[in-house]
Amino acid sequence: MHRILVVEDDVNIAKFVKINLEKYYDIEIVHEGEKALSLLEKERFSVIVLDIMLPDMSGFDLLKKLREQKIEMPVIILTAKNQDVDKVLGLELGADDYITKPFNPRELVARVRAVIRRVYEFNTLAKNSDFLEYEDIRLDLTQSKVFVKRKEVFLTPREFQILKVLMANRKRVVKREELIAAIWGNSFIEDTKTLDVHIRRLREKIETNPEQPKYIHTQWGVGYYFGGS
Repeated sequence: MHRILVVEDDVNIAKFVKINLEKYYDIEIVHEGEKALSLLEKERFSVIVLDIMLPDMSGFDLLKKLREQKIEMPVIILTAKNQDVDKVLGLELGADDYITKPFNPRELVARVRAVIRRVYEFNTLAKNSDFLEYEDIRLDLTQSKVFVKRKEVFLTPREFQILKVLMANRKRVVKREELIAAIWGNSFIEDTKTLDVHIRRLREKIETNPEQPKYIHTQWGVGYYFGGS
């Protein structure tokens, strides 16, 4: 069974999350950032549900520390209503998705399911190969690692999946809605700016000049394609 870590200082919200997820997953709850960090250094979880407002540190600070330590577990952040800046900052720091408070229990379950499906069960593309390669980029599909010019580049699970889909479909333009469906599934509710943020961050990590990309190109009004000039 997949394990979910809920990092939430509000006891009532934490219980609400647990009640709705424990039907499907093994749930662990902590109320402080330092306790979460200590636990994550020793144990593995399938998904982390992370509140932004914590008593000892912000959820952003915790997320930043996780990514700096290359703890690659997928993160879904909980944000306040209409706080778009929180959503964007969370994605910038490496979150894989977000849920806005107050949230519907069905949306919560759908978001978690989608992340698990895409990160751990999505294997329909490039399933007959352990690697995907193009010029200076090499994806190790067995270990979820990316190498650019023979140097490992750290990607979040979401970024890795996006790059994997684009490289596996290198000979064609992948439509925006097709890419969203492949990565987020049917649970994707927000506008497609979420995809734009991930693409921009991915370019910053693998491109020599993100403003003039060599690998990830935009077909305006349609989608993205990988490779070419």
